[in-house]
Amino acid sequence: MTSRFLLGLFLCTCAAMFFSGPLPARADDAARRCHGTDMLAEMQSTAPDVYKKVMDESRLTANTEAILWKIEKPGIAPSYLMATMHISDPRISRLPAQAKEAIAHSKSVALEVADLSDKAVAAAMAKSQELVAYGGGKTLKTQLSAEEFQKVEHVVAQAGMPAKVAEVLRPWLISMLLATSDCERKQVAAGAKVLDLKVAAEAQKDGLRITGLETIEKQLKALASIPDDQQIAMLKVGLKYADRSDDMMETLVQMYLKREIGAAMPFQLALAAAAGVPASAFDGFKKTLLLDRNAGMRDAAVPLIEKGNAFIAVGALHLVGSAGLVALLRERGYTVTAVE
Repeated sequence: MTSRFLLGLFLCTCAAMFFSGPLPARADDAARRCHGTDMLAEMQSTAPDVYKKVMDESRLTANTEAILWKIEKPGIAPSYLMATMHISDPRISRLPAQAKEAIAHSKSVALEVADLSDKAVAAAMAKSQELVAYGGGKTLKTQLSAEEFQKVEHVVAQAGMPAKVAEVLRPWLISMLLATSDCERKQVAAGAKVLDLKVAAEAQKDGLRITGLETIEKQLKALASIPDDQQIAMLKVGLKYADRSDDMMETLVQMYLKREIGAAMPFQLALAAAAGVPASAFDGFKKTLLLDRNAGMRDAAVPLIEKGNAFIAVGALHLVGSAGLVALLRERGYTVTAVE
C-alpha cells in the first residue's frame, strides 16, 4: 500500500481523470461504490501490537476530530475549511448539509486546484514532460526487478497507456496510478464525481467562481522533486500491494468516516517497515507533498479568509497535525473550531 495510500489522501484527481483508459462508461456504475477490506481493521487482528502503535500515534495527532471547521476572527465574517478525499465513493462524495449551507453563504470557494477538467489535466501533463518521463537514457526498468517491472507494465496498461512507455515513466507517476484502483477509474469514467468536484458544482450552482490554492503544474513539480531513490523505494513497496488497491481505498474511506485520518501516516510507515523500507524513505514525501504544500495553501487561503465568507476545501491530510492547516491558521490569529 505504502506511498499510493497517502497519494490517495492528498493528491488531486489527475490519476482518475486523466488515466481513465478505455473503460466502458455505464450509467449504473456511477451509483455504485468499490468494495474492499479495511486493512487497518485487518491489522488489528493480524498484528495487534502494530495496530496499537498506529492508533496510539493517531490519537496524539491534533485536529483529526472533524472534516468541517469554522474560521473566525474579530471584524471578519466567518469562513469554513473542509477536509476532502479525492475519491468518488458515495459514502465520501455526498456533500454534508452543513457544508452546503456554508457554501450558500460564501463569497468565494477555493479548492486545491481550480480546474480539474480533462483538458486542464492533459495540458498540464503535456507541459511537464520532463517531470513525467526520464530523459538522457535513464529508465525505470533498470531500477526494478523483472517481476516488479512486469507489474508496472500491467499498471500502465490498465491505465489506458501503451505498456511500452512504462520503461521511461518516473516512479512518482506509477505510484500515482497505483493510488487509483481499477474500480475507481471505472466509476470516474462512468461519471461519478469526487467530493472536491461536488463542492465545485455546489458553488457554481450558487454562481460562485472557483479559485485554486495551487495549480496542477505545481503539484506535478512537487511530486517530481522527491529524491529519486525515495521514489523508487516507495514504489517498490507499493508494487508489493498492487493487488490490494480496492482494500487501500476502503481503508482510506474508513479512516475518513471514523475521523481517524491521524492514523494514515503511522499506518503507512508500519506497512513500509514490514516490507523492509525505512521511515526515512518518506522524508521527502512528507516535506514536499505535505509540509511545504500546507504552508503554501495557508498563504493562498489567508487573503480569501481576510475578505470573509470563504469556503476552502482541500485533502484531509492537509488539515491534521501540528503543521496542518488548522494549526497554521491558528498561528495566524484565527479561531478555528470543529463543526462536523
